[in-house]
Formats: sequence, C-alpha cells, structure tokens
Amino acid sequence: MASEDLRALLAELHERLRSTRTLDLESRGLLTTVARDIEQALENDDEAGVATEPVETLAVRFEADHPSLAGVLRQIMDTLGKAGI
Repeated sequence: MASEDLRALLAELHERLRSTRTLDLESRGLLTTVARDIEQALENDDEAGVATEPVETLAVRFEADHPSLAGVLRQIMDTLGKAGI
C-alpha cells in the first residue's frame, strides 16, 4: 500500500515540478534527485532505503515560496513514516 501511495505522490511531485516556473535550478535538481532516489528504492522493493531527512529539509525550504511542493513532500514523509521508514 505504501508503495502505491508513494508512486502517486511522486507523480504529483513531477507534475508540480513541470508546472512550477519560479523554482531555481538548484532546488529543481534537489527535488529531482530525491524523487529519483525514492523511485529507485521502489523499483528495488527497498522502501526502507529511503532517507527521509532530505525530504524534510526540502519541505521546510519550500514552505514559504512553494507551498504546494512542500505539501507533497510532507505527504511523502508521512507515507514513509506510516510504512515504518
């Protein structure tokens, strides 16, 4: 169940990345890297291998300027937490 939720949240994150024009290149790169890491963990059936610290750091960073991205990141953290990660 958690992997299905994570896949849906990652799809939402990718969509928001495509539609957000005000995101700087460094931030976009960090988000892309975190998403890629989570996707690789899902492909390898290793959700426990996902570090939540970068996700939380990015959520805090985007809270003021990009609240929708921060919201998706917080949902990802919550889903990982519910999976015991």
